[in-house]
Amino acid sequence: MSRRVLITGIGVAAPNGLGVKEYWNATLEGRGGIAPLTRFDSSRYPSNLAGQILDFDPAEHLPNRLLPQTDVSTRLALAAADWALADGGVDPADMVDYDIGVITSNAAGGFAFTHQEFANLWSKGPEFVSVYESFAWFYAVSTGQVSIRHKLRGPGAALVAEQAGGLDALGHARRTVRLGTPLVVAGGVDSAFDPWGWAAHLSSGLTSDSDDPDRAYLPFDGEAGGHVPGEGGAFLVMEDEQAYLSRGVDSAYGELAGYAATFDPPPGSGRPPGLRRAAELALADAGLTPSDIGVVFADAAGTPALDRAEAAAITGIFGPHGVPVSAPKALTGRLLAGGGPLDVVSALLALRDGLVPAVPYTGETPAEYGLDLVRGVPRETAARAALVLARGRWGFNSAVVVKAAGHG
Repeated sequence: MSRRVLITGIGVAAPNGLGVKEYWNATLEGRGGIAPLTRFDSSRYPSNLAGQILDFDPAEHLPNRLLPQTDVSTRLALAAADWALADGGVDPADMVDYDIGVITSNAAGGFAFTHQEFANLWSKGPEFVSVYESFAWFYAVSTGQVSIRHKLRGPGAALVAEQAGGLDALGHARRTVRLGTPLVVAGGVDSAFDPWGWAAHLSSGLTSDSDDPDRAYLPFDGEAGGHVPGEGGAFLVMEDEQAYLSRGVDSAYGELAGYAATFDPPPGSGRPPGLRRAAELALADAGLTPSDIGVVFADAAGTPALDRAEAAAITGIFGPHGVPVSAPKALTGRLLAGGGPLDVVSALLALRDGLVPAVPYTGETPAEYGLDLVRGVPRETAARAALVLARGRWGFNSAVVVKAAGHG
């Protein structure tokens, strides 16, 4: 029998709340973090709404020595990892350093940091480029910095699969625990809100051009016209069940019971997208059937073609209107590698509290989608298991199944 891997600590850095309690209260109350971008003057761009984290002062959470060597995304990752360990009652100093691993996902790297150093190089010369540029830009830097900060020498990895990468990091962390590492800190955080990063977001052609924060990002709605980019994400403490019980704590949120990833076939092949297969494989991996799933946390791209494709995947498994569907990222924007882990947090809290968060906007889901989208106010649920879906650009698909605490 496979070893159970529990989620025993959570750290959240989201546009609508720092910390688990703040994020979850805002999500249930329908309070979003989407607003005009303030990181730079975006008035000349076709889109200027973003899910920004405005209440994070890195100097309040990190030592001064780390500030010159870290990008915004790394600072958020370090704080979220700290909060996850504290939430799980884990003091790394009390454990063997090789018994704790760190596995993260990042899609953009240290965008703001590296472009500032590029500007120094071009305008002032190479002697003005920070020595920390040698690693601060790198996709794996959060894995390294979290490991160094807490003196963790267990297995480390970094995964890159855009919006799907965060779920891949959690899946890889579960595999690492099952292979013998008692505890892994895992998750994803992204931020790319400098001018170059913003241009990269807009280059997808999938962002909303609305200037109304309440109507800009409308996944599965008849008026959907693109997504809003966001920043942040979540870190989770993932732990072998027996190791967790031996610590004598009571902090488990649930179990990561199933995981799978697929890749879309090439355009024009005539073969279907891989999202449905990823979900089916994750269910099989968890030993569950569709009837065991009480809620789906959708990828929720916010463009008609992608929403229609995801709706087809969901109804193909559960039938029309066969399962409640939630899309809390409508409140935060799409967070790239941070989006999947944050949805897993929402799924675990929904199972814990018996409440499925609602999308905040009014409107109608096209009848052809056949979705039971939770709208307006949270919906009570007795669900004990949830499915979380994520898709990254260029064909990445990932799915995770979580079970409530105490649900074997």
